[in-house]
Amino acid sequence: MAYSRNKTRVVNIGGVKIGGNNPIAVQSMAKTITTDVASTVAQIKRLEKINCEIIRVGVPDMAAALCLSKIKKQIRIPLVADIHFQWQLAVEAINQGVDKIRINPGNISKDKLTVVLDRAKARKIAIRIGVNSGSLKSLHQNRRVDKATLMVRALADYIQFFENAGFKDIVLSLKATDVPATIKAYRLASQKFDYPLHLGITEAGVAEAGIIKSSVGIGTMLSEGIGDTVRVSLTSAPEEEVKVAYAILQSLGLRMYYPEIISCPTCSRAQIDIVTLANRVYKRIMNQPQASWKLPLKIAIMGCAVNGPGEAREADFGLAGGRSEGLLFRRGKIIKKIREKEFYPVMEKEIKKWHR
Repeated sequence: MAYSRNKTRVVNIGGVKIGGNNPIAVQSMAKTITTDVASTVAQIKRLEKINCEIIRVGVPDMAAALCLSKIKKQIRIPLVADIHFQWQLAVEAINQGVDKIRINPGNISKDKLTVVLDRAKARKIAIRIGVNSGSLKSLHQNRRVDKATLMVRALADYIQFFENAGFKDIVLSLKATDVPATIKAYRLASQKFDYPLHLGITEAGVAEAGIIKSSVGIGTMLSEGIGDTVRVSLTSAPEEEVKVAYAILQSLGLRMYYPEIISCPTCSRAQIDIVTLANRVYKRIMNQPQASWKLPLKIAIMGCAVNGPGEAREADFGLAGGRSEGLLFRRGKIIKKIREKEFYPVMEKEIKKWHR
């Protein structure tokens, strides 16, 4: 795929640099009660194991803000404080040592932000100006202008305020549940501003529906070179968000996380049990830590002679099935013919060769 990424400024978030030519970072948000430090830390540690690179936590009140330093001391990835309504919480979060603040122009007035900006500048902490369509008052007051344009206008207003205060460690986001509106807003923002963009479809929904909306929206923007960091927002476990984010990036060739599995959808021509075999191989791979693989690695599991031999030849190793048997390929060459009952044991041996 021809991929030309929009050039943005580089912003440092607790040692993870986003923007410029840096890898597109994957984020998630803790779904625990922030004052329950033990549960929050445990969830973040699970996310660290699957390569989540930045984590955000909700800070609804001062009690939550006062727990941030305890959380940060026990995790390895940058910690972001999600602030709404009360600017004082942002100041306390900075005092607690977080790596970034997220504020929403829809619910914090600019006249209260000067102290926050001064404190963030002194501590060299980035701020994300995160526009959410659901909390933007202008969307409810002005029905004649489209949603995307109003979101960008609100963002531009805050950027100007930040820049006038001499603050430029800025990350931007413009999220809506409406996929076309979100895409349009990010397109407009990417043409107008050079700050790094955090991508997402907000409140995308339960896992199945949310994955589709997020994949279409985020995938479209990434394919156009837009985006420097990603969060998939699902009504599901945060581990699912991270896995989907990496799957989107991997499908576009932007990040490699796990081996790629090519498998046929099956039809009346398939004379072997491709469904069971493909799922068994997939589970075997996903149960291994990402860092244990020598990547890239492409595995093909095919069920008939139409596309099977071609896909198997193009993979690092692959199976092209026939009637109760199949041909095993390794990097374009036929290794041997095997019976159906041998499919998984033989593929298991091949998979082991690609562990670090």
